[in-house]
Amino acid sequence: MAALPQLRALLVVVNALLRKRRYHAALAVLKGFRNGAVYGAKIRAPHALVMTFLFRNGSLQEKLWAILQATYIHSWNLARFVFTYKGLRALQSYIQGKTYPAHAFLAAFLGGILVFGENNNINSQINMYLLSRVLFALSRLAVEKGYIPEPRWDPFPLLTAVVWGLVLWLFEYHRSTLQPSLQSSMTYLYEDSNVWHDISDFLVYNKSRPSN
Repeated sequence: MAALPQLRALLVVVNALLRKRRYHAALAVLKGFRNGAVYGAKIRAPHALVMTFLFRNGSLQEKLWAILQATYIHSWNLARFVFTYKGLRALQSYIQGKTYPAHAFLAAFLGGILVFGENNNINSQINMYLLSRVLFALSRLAVEKGYIPEPRWDPFPLLTAVVWGLVLWLFEYHRSTLQPSLQSSMTYLYEDSNVWHDISDFLVYNKSRPSN
């Protein structure tokens, strides 16, 4: 129990340090790294769990390892990106004496190349997730700034029809161009539903289990 007062004294010192404004920028970078790691794990682990057990073949150990590996990569990459982005923004602000809008783009541009530049499944999913939202946001921004006129009718139904028409056309006739996880999902939905042998693989299972 002798260590308890020392621990409390240490916590007092640490909390006092965390409250100092002079260290705020550096500490914000460290907390950004922490938040990136936590958020990446929270986002990837459930997704990897579902996709692995639905579509991946292999033993239980292989599936669990794939889940852990995907979660680690996503968490580690996001933590590094947040650290890099916040660090570069703070550095630019320090050098120029104030913050400019271009700082955000330049910091994220460099962070994106350094962290997410490798072409793998995890980075590809993250980039495509962001791309769809960036395109939506830029469209709204163009309307807000008056670069394009505001539509007189809601374009969302037409957008939906075009997106679904294109993705199914690509799946049926140019499947290799789609991301593997999307191919697996669409195969399950549109092709596996064409095959059954009896009630077991019609309603209970997707595919009939091998007989012993």
